[in-house]
Amino acid sequence: MSDMITADLVDLDLSADTKEAAARALAERMVALGRVTDLEGFLADVAAREAQMPTGLDGGIGIPHCRSEHVTEPTLAFGRSTAGVDFGAADGPADLIFLIAAPAGADDAHLTILSSLARQLMNAEFTAALRSAGDAAGAAALIRGEEPAPAAGTTVGTAEGTAEGTAGDTTEETRDTGAVSAAASA
Repeated sequence: MSDMITADLVDLDLSADTKEAAARALAERMVALGRVTDLEGFLADVAAREAQMPTGLDGGIGIPHCRSEHVTEPTLAFGRSTAGVDFGAADGPADLIFLIAAPAGADDAHLTILSSLARQLMNAEFTAALRSAGDAAGAAALIRGEEPAPAAGTTVGTAEGTAEGTAGDTTEETRDTGAVSAAASA
């Protein structure tokens, strides 16, 4: 997921109160970066996918996603909501929201993003680290699976850095489980 998410695609203070507003706020970030060419067309594709089956997962997670002719490259945006947004999960609203955008016909890219993310989200340390991330760059790095690089002189210097390293180590173990039930609704 290296180029699919950057700090510009992260909103740690997502203030949306509906799934449509959450998708719009995250999609606007994609438009600003040139990854989505038509906001309204893309949002219509997201809504059509959401109408097929809710994209809320237990544990406070929402993963709206679609393939769309309005997407220029596979992209992942992330928002964290204090109030939570209802994506139809049995256990209530989502505070961690991931908008996945893949170009039309890019079935492999779409499924790769969805299954990789689903594996990460099964890791409680990963989701806890996202809930406590202090800045957008740190959250994007965590989602990409990057660990802090102290050898390069880059240190985070907070509990976030520790959480990133821990989540990254555990994520590798989790990937081997092959459990990607959340991706089944793709």
